[in-house]
Order: sequence, then C-alpha cells, then structure tokens
Amino acid sequence: MADQLQQVDKIQFDDIIRTVESAANVFQGKTEHMDDLLKNGGTLLRKASKNFSSTQLILTVAALAVVSIVVINKASKEE
Repeated sequence: MADQLQQVDKIQFDDIIRTVESAANVFQGKTEHMDDLLKNGGTLLRKASKNFSSTQLILTVAALAVVSIVVINKASKEE
C-alpha cells in the first residue's frame, strides 16, 4: 500500500507538460489560463517538494513568485 502511495506522488511527464503549456498560454496573454497554471504548478510543486530540502523549496517558491510578478506586470501593461 505504501508503495502505491509513493507511486502516485511521483512527478509524471504529463504534469510537466500541463504546467509548461499553461505557462506558455499565460505568457502569450491568454490570462484565462492563469487558474490552470496555478493548479498545475501547485501540483507539480507539491510532488517535487517531497524531494527538496528546505532551502531548495524556499528558492523554488521565490522563483515562482518572481515569475508571477512578471506575468501580472506584463498583463497590466497590456490592458
């Protein structure tokens, strides 16, 4: 049973593809995909965080925050 739970939490290639696809859509100005990006990115981060040290996790969250600020800034300039 424990092996099955570990199997479920491994990062799948589809997780990465969905996150990159959502990010590409948002960067192209399709802001309606922001919810998908947050959901897919959160899922990917949750799965990856099990393998990260505390420092790596903090740096990853900081990097995501910077990217979010850039996207929001770009979206606000286009409006």
